Amino acid sequence: MWLTLLTYQLATLLLAQGQNACIGHPTFKSPDNSDIEVFCGSQSVELQILLCPIIFNGYNESLLSLNSQHSNPQCKGTADWTADPPIVKFNFSITEEAIAACSSDLTITQEAGTGVFADFSSVQYISISGMVCTKDPTTGAITYHQEMMYRFSCRYPLQYLVNNTHMSVSGVSLAVKDNNGSFISTLSMGLYADASYSLMLRIPPGGLELKTRIFVQVKASNLTNRFNVLLDRCYATTSPFPVNTSSHDLFVGCNRDVQTIMDVNGEQQEARFSFEAFRFIQHTEDTFSTYYVHCATRLCVNTYCPDLVQNCSTSSRRRRNAENHDTTVSDMATITSAAITTRLGKVNPMESGGGYQNHSGMLAVSVVAGIVGIISLSLVAFIVYYIHNSKMGFNKRTLS
Repeated sequence: MWLTLLTYQLATLLLAQGQNACIGHPTFKSPDNSDIEVFCGSQSVELQILLCPIIFNGYNESLLSLNSQHSNPQCKGTADWTADPPIVKFNFSITEEAIAACSSDLTITQEAGTGVFADFSSVQYISISGMVCTKDPTTGAITYHQEMMYRFSCRYPLQYLVNNTHMSVSGVSLAVKDNNGSFISTLSMGLYADASYSLMLRIPPGGLELKTRIFVQVKASNLTNRFNVLLDRCYATTSPFPVNTSSHDLFVGCNRDVQTIMDVNGEQQEARFSFEAFRFIQHTEDTFSTYYVHCATRLCVNTYCPDLVQNCSTSSRRRRNAENHDTTVSDMATITSAAITTRLGKVNPMESGGGYQNHSGMLAVSVVAGIVGIISLSLVAFIVYYIHNSKMGFNKRTLS
């Protein structure tokens, strides 16, 4: 009761201060859809809403929140009374965590390529949308305040978003409880080009060739020597987010793709495996096939982790038992790789014909040269034979 009353008094005080700043200002009027400006940046989304229309309707900046998340401080705006006109700002990063923190919507659509993406028959887009809502300060059964709601939306080409923003796709934090207390271990995923995991994989602009072997390492930092890294499942999707989309399992427990080779899993503080580059059938008509690798990862005690990998027939039983021990197996976290792009390996008919023509030309030249050589040798032999016969005839006439 006292908390509710205090909140109401604070809102009333802020409202009075806002009214003093807005009275006489041209924007001190009824709200309008044009009161909000949306800036879709390369790393964050920023919203700017006129404050005076909000004050005019009986609210203030403390009663505004993203998607009605009024109890979450991350979803609150900041008033800027120095601006003319006064505004309230909302800002959040373009990361999966920040978008989900205030319940904003994230959807992925697939459309025909246009503009700078005109060469692509299909391009994926990400739409980030939500609303800024008011909280009624009235504590009674009725209210005279009209609810206010400002909707916003930002749309990005998926490839642009991945290349130009920090998407947190190559790192994730995992909480582990040890006998000495809790700590946070940071997992990272790296793609390598060699079996020694020393040469980072560099994907050329034209994409990787199909069947190129890709080496994947998931490594933990800030980890005591009691724990190892265990991969439960790794799979590929056409989206950087593990959502309901086309997927291909590289391995799930003991079941693995025929081209997947498991090097280390559950034995060290890094897990390693490799697979051959492939393409998704849905990209058949496209120039490239782009996808991402996701790995469901756990941290487990080094003496227990190998049993989960080696004894696949009883792994489910062991996992259920492990849930009762805080220091045996951690909660699972999913970590995602950077984008992997493969070219579809289509042969250019013109290039193929050109190669055939060059080969045919060389063969023709060789045949002609051989014929000329044979004719030349035959001519030389004929001349030598003719001269020899002429000398023999001359000698016979001289003797007679």
